[in-house]
Amino acid sequence: MPLKQKKSEIKYLTASKAVKREKKYCRFKKMGIKYVDYKDGEFLKKFLNDQGKMLPRRITGNSLKFQRKVAQAIKKARQMALLPYVTDLLK
Repeated sequence: MPLKQKKSEIKYLTASKAVKREKKYCRFKKMGIKYVDYKDGEFLKKFLNDQGKMLPRRITGNSLKFQRKVAQAIKKARQMALLPYVTDLLK
């Protein structure tokens, strides 16, 4: 009997199986978008959190090239007053 108890203890000590997440992809490359328009506020809101901060690449899945373009577009839209700098409950 002691062997069965040790096996069950070992079973609980091992790491549980990690859940496979959906692979992140750059939506710009996938859809063939070459230009990020700063005048399209609704599209740019997808890259902002509720407080109005820009989401990082590791969350959005953008490539470096397009993350830079999105950042520049958001900054231009903020200067043109199309997007707010800071807000409560943007979405």
